[in-house]
Amino acid sequence: MRLTCALASLFLLAGCSSYRGDAEFIKPVPADRLLAFQEPVPGGGRIVVNRDMGGLGSGCYIAVHVDRQLAARIGTGEVASFEVPAGDRIVGIGIDEQDDTLCSMGRLRREKAAHVDSGQSEHFRIISDNREGFALREDAPTAK
Repeated sequence: MRLTCALASLFLLAGCSSYRGDAEFIKPVPADRLLAFQEPVPGGGRIVVNRDMGGLGSGCYIAVHVDRQLAARIGTGEVASFEVPAGDRIVGIGIDEQDDTLCSMGRLRREKAAHVDSGQSEHFRIISDNREGFALREDAPTAK
């Protein structure tokens, strides 16, 4: 009986981890939640941020920051692209301060340095799991 309870607990905890959604289920962030870095930059590049699917925090948006400026509010299974000048950039995630529910009551700040070359894209992935909460990871571009 104890073994059954222990295994059930492990399966429930594992269910909180996020997973990469299949390409046909990933949707672009709607225009009303894309807040900055949407205009092409001559000689610039692109930062692409994809949020995994999964149960942890799925009812909340995550704020995406580029160079510490709010760029988008991203939901689960969504992807956003940001047009940026070439060079060193800071990509970050945080709580959605535009939300007035419990989603805006926590603490979250994760940042990664990115070097964007002219005409190139840098890809990031927002994951969540029961051990570390939300994390921002460098990612490889997904095939279409």
